[in-house]
Amino acid sequence: MSACVPTRKDHSSRSSHPSRASGFKRPHSPPPPRRGGLRISGADLSASITVFLIAVPMSLGLAVAMDAPLAAGLVSAAIGGIVAGLLGGTPLQVSGPSAGLTVVTAELIQIYGWRTTCAITIGAGLLQILLGSLRAARSALAVSPAIVHGTLAGIGVAIALAQLHIVFGEVPQSSALDNVLSLPSHLAHFEPAGPLIGALTISILVVWPRLPGHVGASLRRLPAALAAVGIATAVAAAAAPGITRVDLPSWHSHALPELPKGPVAALATAVFTVMLVASLESLLAAVSVDKLAADRSAAAPKDGAAPHAPVKRSDLDRELRAQGVANAVSGLAGGLPVSGGAVRSSANVRAGATSRASTVLHGVWVLLAAVLLVRALEWIPLAALAALVMVVGIQMVSFAHIRKVHRHREFLVYGATISGVILAGVLKGVTIGIVVAVAVALHRLAHTRITVTEQDGRYLVAARGQLTFLAVPRLSRMLGKLPQGVDAVVELDGFFMDHAAYETIQDWYAAQTALGGRIEFTGRSGGRIAEPASAAHSCCRPWTPWRNHHCHDRVQDTTPTTAAPASHVISKASPSAPGGSSDPRHGAHRLLSGLSSFQRTTAPLVREELARLATEGQRPSQLFLTCADSRLVTSMITASGPGDLFTVRNVGNLVPPPGTGDAAINDDSVAAAIEYAVDVLEVESITICGHSGCGAMQALLGAAPETPRTPLWRWLRHGLPSLERMRSRHHSWARIAGRLPTDAVEQLCLTNVVQQLEHLRGHESVARRLAAGTLQLHGMYFHVGEAQAYLLTEGASSGTGPDEVFARVAPGAAWGAEQGIEALHPTPGTTVGA
Repeated sequence: MSACVPTRKDHSSRSSHPSRASGFKRPHSPPPPRRGGLRISGADLSASITVFLIAVPMSLGLAVAMDAPLAAGLVSAAIGGIVAGLLGGTPLQVSGPSAGLTVVTAELIQIYGWRTTCAITIGAGLLQILLGSLRAARSALAVSPAIVHGTLAGIGVAIALAQLHIVFGEVPQSSALDNVLSLPSHLAHFEPAGPLIGALTISILVVWPRLPGHVGASLRRLPAALAAVGIATAVAAAAAPGITRVDLPSWHSHALPELPKGPVAALATAVFTVMLVASLESLLAAVSVDKLAADRSAAAPKDGAAPHAPVKRSDLDRELRAQGVANAVSGLAGGLPVSGGAVRSSANVRAGATSRASTVLHGVWVLLAAVLLVRALEWIPLAALAALVMVVGIQMVSFAHIRKVHRHREFLVYGATISGVILAGVLKGVTIGIVVAVAVALHRLAHTRITVTEQDGRYLVAARGQLTFLAVPRLSRMLGKLPQGVDAVVELDGFFMDHAAYETIQDWYAAQTALGGRIEFTGRSGGRIAEPASAAHSCCRPWTPWRNHHCHDRVQDTTPTTAAPASHVISKASPSAPGGSSDPRHGAHRLLSGLSSFQRTTAPLVREELARLATEGQRPSQLFLTCADSRLVTSMITASGPGDLFTVRNVGNLVPPPGTGDAAINDDSVAAAIEYAVDVLEVESITICGHSGCGAMQALLGAAPETPRTPLWRWLRHGLPSLERMRSRHHSWARIAGRLPTDAVEQLCLTNVVQQLEHLRGHESVARRLAAGTLQLHGMYFHVGEAQAYLLTEGASSGTGPDEVFARVAPGAAWGAEQGIEALHPTPGTTVGA
């Protein structure tokens, strides 16, 4: 069996997988693809109406913000819902007019006109299709989050400033800076109706999700955007009949694209900018939708409702291609650029949508509204839509993102990007952000602080930062200041070291140690950096993350594998080792770390096998009875996995004989496990495994007659027959690989295995199966220090021979069901087999 891939050695009928023809379906296998078109559930229908009620006012508002035909906002919302919904790789994502492209589109309309802007949208869509076909979607997410969030925040600020002018009844300027400079003149004289309606809209948007009580809970089912625009429209109709309202032109005059006119380089830049912003916005929204859907599936259902089924994770390349098709179709139909929207998508998830049917239906409702509700939509005040979009722009400046980039020391990149977008435009702002991010990365890579301090004749060399060739001159100069043959501690605080820095430290270390110096390498926490893991750990079984298993802790260890001389620097010492941490909380941290590591690395490998075992039940072939010693890892030494062993562990691997007379020392737990394994599980063999250095055997050897009858001693009394057997002249001493045991403890450990096998034969269920020839007993001894297993020869374990000989198990040894032990290496004079 492979040492790296969890497989089962047993290919018998009871462990084989059911055939496809049997109709068996694994519990965690994905459901078969549905056929027969779109399935519409009640939850999807309800969610589609909720999203539709949000999408209509937002689409109109974004069209107003871009100074585009208002019908274009409805066209792009319908196409985004239907086309991207049907073809997209994120079933619950809702696409529509792109808020992130508000400033870009407004600038393109002002420079090239509406019809050329539609052609640019088509070009951006075709470019998205190409990139999605090249599977470049994941690469787009490689852009620093500080740049992405800074770009969206800058766009949000620009949107809010532009919409503020519309609220005051003025026309916004071409740039955010011009909007700021012209704002004082608008504040000096304005009609109060627009600002009052805008303030009312914003107030309702803020208050609506926080309405208290049962009445508030009922009202909150209506989307805040629809409630704000609806109430503002009603108030404006009654109090300000002359306010500027939505003017939807006739569909007969709807403008379609034309061949682009203008400089080729400028048009190509425009196409690239639209593609970049729309793609980033869509992909980031898709990732957010995955998180929301996962959180919803993990949350407990409310009021006895059925739990939400898990939603398949996004296929980002498919999503990018779908966004490209939607943009191409939207441009052809005279619509705005399309992207996935976080606001609409999160509303869709929270409304209970389960499939892409909700997204598609929302697009159908928008299309019907564009045709049938034109008169009703024309009552909406422009100030209400502008206020709605202004709030959307402000929400794009996320304080959670600001705190996150500040915590990761990326605020300089974020600030440069948002400033560049506001002052110079989206594409130039992104370029500025990338330049600053590269400069910050180079500065961090090149900036290394090296200090040398002395205390009581012992030196501390502290290196803060990454050790590259740029730091070698300073590193060599600081190390050269230390006396020859010095005692020093080198504290490395960094996660990267190149070859030049490594050789510098290696040469200095060799020179100092040759002159009698003692050099110790540590991390910043002070923990000593220990010996490297052996090559044997380079490939590890996923279900054996034992204590010093280097593969288990490698992800969490930030110390570089080449951070110092090879014999000293690889991985941090165990906390329980000398000099390690004694913090009592470390045990809980190690447990949590181990559980997290299992969920990350092992669970995906064994989930299918465990799901099968959960369905079929356990059917192990062996009962393995061994000591509770923590150094004895049964799955490791037997190369077994889930479902292979039925394991019983106790202090001293003892089997109380049946019918113990003294009720005070009687213990039925082991007997119950034996009976269950033999009669219910019908195991084929039972192995009793002892080990070297057993504390229980040491306690038996050192026990005095007046030893108090504690629970531990009452249990260890089951091992007294083993002690008597060892001291008896009627039994030969056990031997291990042809030699006598090294000391009395090893002798008692070996004898105890033989004695407990005799106790085991006395159990009724075991005796019955042995008589029927359907059960085998085996004795085993594991030498911990040698990592070597020894098996009791067949004659002794079956009670047919006088010798008690444990033979060494060699690599490649095979276990035969009827032929006993094969490929063992006994010495001359040792009898192996029956």
